[in-house]
This record gives sequence, C-alpha cells and structure tokens, in this order.
Amino acid sequence: MTILTQSTTWKALAAHSQQIPHMRELFAGDPARFSNMSLSTCGLFLDYSKNRATPETLNLLLTLAQEAKLDAKIKAMFAGDIINTTEKRAVLHTALRSTAGQSIIAEGQDIVPEVQQTLNKMQQFVTSVTSGQWKGYTGKAITDIVSIGIGGSFLGPKIVSQALRPYWITGLNCHFVANVDGTSISEKLKLLDPETTLFIMSSKSFGTQETLTNTLTAKAWFLAKGGSQSDVAKHFVAVTSNVAKATEFGIDAANIFPMWDWVGGRYSLWSAIGLPIALLIGMDNFRSLLKGAHQMDTHFATAPLAENMPVIMGLFSLWYGNFFNAQSHVVLTYDHYLRGLPAYFQQLDMESNGKSVTLNGTHVDYSTGPVIWGGEGTNGQHAYHQLLHQGTALIPADFIMPLQSHNPIGEHHDQLASNCFGQTQALMQGRTLDEALAELSKSNLSDEEKLLIAKHKVMPGNKPSNTLLMDKLTPETLGALIALYEHRTFVQGAIWDINSFDQWGVELGKTLGNDVLARIGADQEATALDASSNGLINLYRRGKI
Repeated sequence: MTILTQSTTWKALAAHSQQIPHMRELFAGDPARFSNMSLSTCGLFLDYSKNRATPETLNLLLTLAQEAKLDAKIKAMFAGDIINTTEKRAVLHTALRSTAGQSIIAEGQDIVPEVQQTLNKMQQFVTSVTSGQWKGYTGKAITDIVSIGIGGSFLGPKIVSQALRPYWITGLNCHFVANVDGTSISEKLKLLDPETTLFIMSSKSFGTQETLTNTLTAKAWFLAKGGSQSDVAKHFVAVTSNVAKATEFGIDAANIFPMWDWVGGRYSLWSAIGLPIALLIGMDNFRSLLKGAHQMDTHFATAPLAENMPVIMGLFSLWYGNFFNAQSHVVLTYDHYLRGLPAYFQQLDMESNGKSVTLNGTHVDYSTGPVIWGGEGTNGQHAYHQLLHQGTALIPADFIMPLQSHNPIGEHHDQLASNCFGQTQALMQGRTLDEALAELSKSNLSDEEKLLIAKHKVMPGNKPSNTLLMDKLTPETLGALIALYEHRTFVQGAIWDINSFDQWGVELGKTLGNDVLARIGADQEATALDASSNGLINLYRRGKI
C-alpha cells in the first residue's frame, strides 16, 4: 500500500464518492451553483458546475492537494529545482515564455538571457524569410516550409499552426513530416518546388531515427532536383544541440537554433521548436502566444489552490480516475481550428502521467494517467457521443469553444454553441423513464411498445463535464489554454507522486526498434528473439506471406 491511499483524506474521498447526489438534485438545490463553480482568468472562462461535486468534495480534494505539498512542488518547478529526478533535470518550459526582466536559475546560471537571445535570433530569421529577403539557391523567395520532427517537435508546431490559421502570413505554407513511413514525405515532396522550399529539421541529437531519415530523404530529393551541397545552407535549418552534425550535414551554423535539456519535447513548442509557428503567424503573434502562456504560469504560481484553474481541473480529473474508475477523458473542441487539440493533449497527458511507480520506486496501487481522446463538435455528436450518453463507462468531458468565430456566417456559430451547451446539459441531466414515456404519449404505439422504447430512450445523466470558453481564439488565448493543460497535468502527477517529465516507455520502444532494424538488415534469419518477433522479422525479410 502507498502512503497516498492510506491517508485519512483519501479514505474520506472514497467514502464521500458514494454519497454524491445526482447532479439534477445539486442544481435544483443551489440556484447559485453556476456562479459558485465557475472561474475566469487569462482570457478563459471555466464552468465546472457540471461535476459530481459538492463543497465538501472540493474541500477534501484541496486537502489532498495540500497534503501532497502541491504548493511547494509548484514553487520547485518554477524555481528550477531538479524535479525530473530520474534524468536529474530541471523542468523549465515556463522559462521559455518568461519576460526579459525575470531571472531564472538552472544549473547555477540565469537562463533568461539565452532564452531572449534565441527569441531575437528567431525574430531576425522570421523577418528575413517573411519579407522575401531570404532567397533560395536560384534567387527565389521561400513559399513553402517543411517542418521535420517527431513527438513534441512535430505535434506542438503542427497543431498550434493549424489552430492559428487565421493569422497566417499571406504567401507562406507549411507542411509537417513526422512518420518514418516513406509515403508521408513522398506525398509532401510531390507538392513542392526545391527552389522555394525551406526545411526545418528539429532533433536535439540530430540523430533521432525518424527525423534524420526524413531529413536525409529531403536532402536527396533537393540534390536530385538541381540543388548542390553548397546550396543546402539556403534550404535547410536546424533546431538541435548537435551543432557539429548539423554543420557536417551542410547547415550554416548561423541557422542552427538551440535546444535545452530542461525542456521536454512535449513542452517545447514555446522554444525554437516553434519556428514553423513563428514563420506562419509572424513573430509578434508568436510572442503573443508566449504572453498568454506566461499569464497562465503567473496564475498557476500565485493563485490560491481553491481559485486556481489548473488545480481545479487537475483535481477533478483525479477525482474521477481514482474514485469513479474513469479510464478515459474526452476533449471536445467546438471550433474547427482547434480540431487537433485532443491529439496534442493526448500526448501531453499520457506521455507525462502514464507511469506506474512513485518517485521513490514504489509501485502505485491507484490509477494514474487516463486515456485522453476526443475530436471536434459537432461531428462527434453523430458518432461517439452515443457512448458518452448511454454507455456503461463514466467518461468525464471537457468542452472548449470560443464565443466569437473567425468566420461568422449566418447562424453557423449560434448552432455550434447550442450544440455545445446542449450536449453538456444532456450529459448532466439525462432523461428519466417518465420523461421518455411522456415524449411517446401521443404516439400510436401500444402501452407495451411505449414502455419498451422508452427504456431504450432513458439516459442516466450525471455525466461530468467542464466547459472552457474564450472570447475569440487568438494567439494569446491559445497560449493560455495550452499552458492550462500543461499545469493541469502537473497537478495530477504531483499528487500521485510520480515523475511527469520522463518517458522511459518511449525510450524502450526506440531501443528495441533499433535492434529489430539491425536484424532486418542482417545476412541471416532472426533466431535470437522470441518466436513471434523472429517470425515477423523473417516474414518481412522475405517480402511476402
């Protein structure tokens, strides 16, 4: 047994979870529930009233957070303490959106000046490309950017760029490549002109297998289409720590941007990894993205726990996962530009909190990270929302929507909003048997048929959700929203006493994959692994079933 599950507060929460009335009753008994259970900060509004919670619930959850020393752990992260204990690293993605006047110490050095220098270097580069000053090897301006990365180096820039499509600079387009499947990059290259294409290679080591393979393919294509080795510097830049390998590849040292050990990949879009974002939306808008995130950092670091948006969201996620056996959490975006966010939050949360031992190596006896999934409204309402409403699993939901659309056409946005709010209402209240029978009362069905069909129309309700609103989707509000989920993830990991900043499961897959690759390229059949792996490798080597 862990200390966490043996605590008095944990046991009190377990008992309390069996005593929560249906949310219909909670709303009926408290006309002020919405105002009492909502919070506004950093351009975001959170309605958390549609949760299975009473004031006692929140008091117990906040006590659990205090017992876990959440306040101290938040301070330790912002101070640059070594909280990634297995890799002996600070966790300072928040420093990437710090202001120039701040001082943040990591490994005995103030890192803010270097962060600001990198932003200024990005500014110069972005200006040269977007102004047309940067020329390709035939003297033409750049029209297309290809961002090559994997994991956080790919997903963050792609999804943020997609979300901020209304802010793109005219004349530039961006393509994102991550998958090592040759089809991915081949289909991209078919669309491109080597004379006007700029490749951004993002890899800390300049040796990440998928990223290096795709970059070498891009270089071979470039050379085959008329470019020379000396021309590579005009069409390839890098975000890496390995300057030697990048320059050997042909990249000008002046066009190599730094990466730091105190920033994990899934937290890196705020750094030079975000160069594709900055190129597409301009550096002023990129700085606004950082500003929004910084505002949420300040809120998270200073607001009392009971009024702290990431804390409230993190505690409710823990509440359902640990006391209601909720195995997944759905993120539903009611804005087409935000359609990629569920995938981004999926990586952020599952790579961070998919852990099974505490910081001291004790195996946990409670659930940690849930499966994060989702999609865009209203598409999901005609598909998996059926499971949310009438399925047997409890699946907490986050609904995210801007009050104003970038494309206000007719009644489109009114209908979108009505669907969003209607879904949260339906999840909360459900439909009783009496209500279903009343709906069928004027039908020509027999009483027996009415009862049967009514039973199929019953929905239990009492399904929890949060609703997050913003005035309009802007770089600043998007920055705050992403930082909110970063800190929400941290809150859960801090209370679970796990390391949210390493990813040894990812590393194992890479190691074994490299071993398999060597066996695929060997001269003899594989025999040294398990029977299944040997069989699959040998089938692949033969090229047919």
